[in-house]
Amino acid sequence: MNPEIQKAVEAGKLSEVTAAALEQLSEGTCIVHKSWGFGKIAKHDFDFNQIVINFTAKPGHAMQFQYAAESLKPLAPNHILARIAEGADKVRAEASADPVKFTAGILAQNNNRITQDEFTKLLVPAAFKEIEFKKWWDDTKKLLKKDGHFSLPTKKTDPILYRSEAVSHSEQHLAAFQQARQVKDQISALEKILRSLDEIADHPAQIQPVLSDLEESARRNLKLRTAECLTLISLRDEIVERGKNLQAGTDALTLPAILLEEQRNLTALLEEIPAAKVKRALGALQEAFGEDWSAKALILIERGSSRLVAESARLLQEHQRTEDLRAALDRAIRNHSISSAALTWLCDKKERSRKDSAFRNLLHPRVMSAMLSALERDQFNENRDRKLHDLIINDMELMPDLLSGAELEEVREAMRKLLLTPVFEDLNKRSLLGRFVRVFPELEALISGERTDSSSGEREEKQEGLIVSWESLQKRQEEYEELINKKIPENSRDINEAASHGDLKENAEFKAAKEMQRMLGRRRSDLEREIMIARGTDFANPDTAQVSIGTTVTVRDTASEQSETFHILGAWDSDLEKGIISYKTAVAQALIGHKIGASVALASETGERPVEILSIDAWHKN
Repeated sequence: MNPEIQKAVEAGKLSEVTAAALEQLSEGTCIVHKSWGFGKIAKHDFDFNQIVINFTAKPGHAMQFQYAAESLKPLAPNHILARIAEGADKVRAEASADPVKFTAGILAQNNNRITQDEFTKLLVPAAFKEIEFKKWWDDTKKLLKKDGHFSLPTKKTDPILYRSEAVSHSEQHLAAFQQARQVKDQISALEKILRSLDEIADHPAQIQPVLSDLEESARRNLKLRTAECLTLISLRDEIVERGKNLQAGTDALTLPAILLEEQRNLTALLEEIPAAKVKRALGALQEAFGEDWSAKALILIERGSSRLVAESARLLQEHQRTEDLRAALDRAIRNHSISSAALTWLCDKKERSRKDSAFRNLLHPRVMSAMLSALERDQFNENRDRKLHDLIINDMELMPDLLSGAELEEVREAMRKLLLTPVFEDLNKRSLLGRFVRVFPELEALISGERTDSSSGEREEKQEGLIVSWESLQKRQEEYEELINKKIPENSRDINEAASHGDLKENAEFKAAKEMQRMLGRRRSDLEREIMIARGTDFANPDTAQVSIGTTVTVRDTASEQSETFHILGAWDSDLEKGIISYKTAVAQALIGHKIGASVALASETGERPVEILSIDAWHKN
């Protein structure tokens, strides 16, 4: 025992237990504290009965002997933290040279089990930068899986385990399939068996029994779990193709047979299977439906999701049915029945940029109209796909491609529909309108409520534009969105429910719902027209040399000598108690254009009354 420690024991300053613990905490020993982490013993101070420790975050920290003996854990010289303290570069080199041995060493120091979070905290940032460690760990996990001694969990909070004997992964996967009770668990085991086929020595003896069990499971669950069984059969076919001397059996279930049996629910069925299995399933369409296979593929394009559309289109093109596909897309575009998924595939930048694309002549302003119709249909669908919406917003070249070579009137019509649609936020809509104008500058007038006469080239007013405050414009837009998203759908449901009661001639509920439909339709038209010609403003920097929109005007009645103040704001602004009036009112129209000192006749209930303008100031919102 250290002589100084022995003296302290003999003097009764330290107990035997504390002394034994301090003996392990000699100068230079690496330690770890549960709160302060890694440190190194600097010295013992027997005058004050304390140890001085250089913690990473608290160098020179002093602790009483008793507390140090209870709270500090000494580390062996070969412990990973001690080795990092001696030289992080050397530890990194060891980890890179033999990742498996390095990981096994750390596990051995932690009773052959450690969570990934704990493992990471040991090495980051002491030995590795976070990005460097992530790359090293991703590569190391692959080696650990091949080694067989390590059990790697899927969750970071579960422990990594080291086994004394290596276990064959292929044997694990075969056993997992035999133990699986659910079809989804069988699928998971089969996918792992497929990946480890090369590790299995005797395919007929080890894998053929699995295929027999698979067949039995698929037949048993076919009616209730059709999509999962379709995936099972697809995996079986892949294993048979890649394996050695394996057979599915003459009476085995086949993909074509399942597709033929489920043709009424074909789209929904194929949507449920994993993306990696869609291509193989679609490849069975020809055998399942003979000459009608292309018609089935076109239905999938009409109704399916993005992945189903892309794979079905690829299949049709590979089998020289491109013209059928082009004609079907053209017909759906013209009828506005084309789906968002099909439009996303057709307008994808990769497809558009192909010089040999058979679909380039479909890119036309009418596609924009079809897009808006598809998005408006989808907005009531809880599971709607936003890919088309995002494509329109983010692909800066899409609009120019659609408008290239189009007639002005066709583009004008597409632009009108964009102005009226509720599917884009105001900022995004303005961005899209700007792309229209960059291709056709003459359409800028349409945004402000004017148009250019195509025959004379003269600019004539189509409909007077409205100057409105941003607040009033937002209220109109909110009313419009509520109308589109809530009131009109509710009215449609009311009509359907009332119609289900029969005898429409005597059905009061049906008549009331239809009358409400007409009222909502008129209000929708009014709002669309108003919003289209409205121009929002904050009334900043008005012309105060004369009465104008955005000014505060004080007038004096010539007869009564009483003063009155008017705030002349937007077309939809009105609050008589505060003196706010619309510039469209008779009072505002009489005042606008006049200067201070001018005499103006204002309309009143008893006729006209003369007033004098006393002051004109810029309006400021309170």
